[in-house]
Amino acid sequence: MEANVQKQTAELSSYINKVLRDNFGKGPESVHVSLGGTFITIYLRNFLSPTEKVLMKQKEEETVQHTRDLLMQTLIPEIKAYIKIVTGMEIREFYYDWGLHNKSAMFTGICTDLAKNELPVNEEYSGKVELHTEIINLSQESEKAPEEVYSCQINQRTILVIRNGILVRIEKQLIRQGMRDQLKLAKRTLEKGLLHNNNHFEAILNTNVVDIFVDWDFDLDKSVIIFVTNPTR
Repeated sequence: MEANVQKQTAELSSYINKVLRDNFGKGPESVHVSLGGTFITIYLRNFLSPTEKVLMKQKEEETVQHTRDLLMQTLIPEIKAYIKIVTGMEIREFYYDWGLHNKSAMFTGICTDLAKNELPVNEEYSGKVELHTEIINLSQESEKAPEEVYSCQINQRTILVIRNGILVRIEKQLIRQGMRDQLKLAKRTLEKGLLHNNNHFEAILNTNVVDIFVDWDFDLDKSVIIFVTNPTR
């Protein structure tokens, strides 16, 4: 089983690297694919093209975000199809976020229960209750407390948190009026600021937190947060 999973993750890493290099002009330095339960996470490191570096120096972060978002809309169906070919996982939800300050990125896929992979996830990791409390408090600061919080540890370095029922009425109205992009931009700025400036996560998880990613599915009223940790603390 382990050899099969290693083969699948190696194949997906190679594919993702090529797709990004072909479309962005530069691929990431490393692509780390993790499988667990109904989840797949793809962590990219040192991913910033020469053009993007210039834009970042000129404080044009929004331009970089917007260009990447446009490209991802064309790439997501292709990535989902390839994941299914390699793993058999039917990806029904796909989330992504850029850590431009760290030159990193995270793609997260959630598949149907029928197509889950062979590897279990750890739903009883250390600090889980406290982490949920902190996430609920943070959500209240930016919008409202989620109706439901689920989390699991996919591997030693990756914790996935799902929030359901987070949108307030004004946000739902903005979505109905076609202002998804503006809302996502605002939420990225606000929520990522709160996540990155939080001083409690490392103490709760008893490890260094090296990256935090967040994305939303407005149609499902759902959000995914990924913590990448360094357990050598």
